[in-house]
Amino acid sequence: MNTLANTPTQDDLTDWDRDHHLHPWAGLDGFGNDEYMRVSTAEGIYLWDEDGKRYIDGPGGMWCMQIGYGRQEMADAISEQVMRMPYASPWSFTSEPAAVLARMIAERSPGDLNTVHFTTGGSTAVDTALRTAFFLNNRLGRPDKKIVIAREKGYHGSTFLAATVTGKERFDTRFDKASELVRFLPDVNPYRRPEGMGVDEWCDAKVGDLEQLIAEVGADNIAAFIAEPILCSGGVIVPPDGYHRRTLDICRQHDILYISDEVVTGFGRLGHWFASEAVYGIVPDMITCAKGLTSGYLPLGACLISDRVMDRLKAAEGDDVFYNGYTYSGHPVSCAAAIKNIEIMEREDIPGHVRRVTPHFKARLQRIKDRFEIVGDVRGEGLLGCIECAPDLKHKTYDAYVKFGQKLDDACEAMGLMLRPFGNMAVFSPPLVITESQIDDMFDILERGLEQLSGQTHD
Repeated sequence: MNTLANTPTQDDLTDWDRDHHLHPWAGLDGFGNDEYMRVSTAEGIYLWDEDGKRYIDGPGGMWCMQIGYGRQEMADAISEQVMRMPYASPWSFTSEPAAVLARMIAERSPGDLNTVHFTTGGSTAVDTALRTAFFLNNRLGRPDKKIVIAREKGYHGSTFLAATVTGKERFDTRFDKASELVRFLPDVNPYRRPEGMGVDEWCDAKVGDLEQLIAEVGADNIAAFIAEPILCSGGVIVPPDGYHRRTLDICRQHDILYISDEVVTGFGRLGHWFASEAVYGIVPDMITCAKGLTSGYLPLGACLISDRVMDRLKAAEGDDVFYNGYTYSGHPVSCAAAIKNIEIMEREDIPGHVRRVTPHFKARLQRIKDRFEIVGDVRGEGLLGCIECAPDLKHKTYDAYVKFGQKLDDACEAMGLMLRPFGNMAVFSPPLVITESQIDDMFDILERGLEQLSGQTHD
């Protein structure tokens, strides 16, 4: 029976979503009863729900809406590629969009990261990077060099290996992980440093954590260190100055591959195509990217591999095959979308726009910190920010922080601002085309929401 023969009602859509759609991270106790906001249209930095109410998209979709919604030329490029040639098996063929995009990415990547392996998204890009590290060590006759060092608060995805190296507390779930393959470094958030400790001393301590862990595990057993330049989903945690450079140097000393997870920070979010070198002065062995690569218009990810790694792979003995890839690797329609996305970003100098509006974005964050006692910390780089609240709670538990965050989210949503709450934190990664006046609109609503919750004691 064709249930779509007639136009479904709003109630039909709600029922079908509840009955048949298992959303990511859905609570099983509420399955079949939860109601998600249904977004109907979008343009620029705004979303509209099914009732026609407009919202500023504070999270920028899922950290990915770089060029904004409703770009006709993106739709045209996608449509044109669909009609010309919608799919080609990456095992048997290549396509013009895949070849062109691989070249475009290599031209914009740091240093010698010139080889691009296309994936379906960020999680599969991380899995690819880790599998490549393991594959290299197998090729080099080092089968025991397989441990991955990751960081508490880091998020790398929900496929098996990506989930394994994710260090967020709420990712400690009943889903299995390869726990024997990972060791976690303690939180690097300067906001968490002991009272009286300076940021430079904190940086020394965090670098020392890596050195100590390598000494304990043994460099001969460690394949890679994976790190987001900014720990985004963990609360937009910006490590102290010099941390990235020093940890990379340590990895080089011990022949440990350095993987920079730029799924969020890549493609303009910090004002550059990639943040690793332009912002933090490092050239990793591998970079993972997705999200902003297509501005969320179509799914696509990539693992960028350095010449240094590729040369070692090719020089090792044995005629092995790179047995990693996906049905949709280098999907021509997704690649066409990414090409158009990069063209738009370049033509409109969107990375430059980010650099120009960043001071205003940061100033508004700092104003929130200065105005509200309920706000403990604000932080961020580029168009990536976080407020961390310190509410007056009867019980300082994670569940209590989640309830507080939901209250702030509800208050702002009622006034037309979408937030992305993480417990007592709210993060911002708006579309990169946001203007200074729109930044003011966004933070004006947030301030009104904080005003409603300030001075209250929360359960």
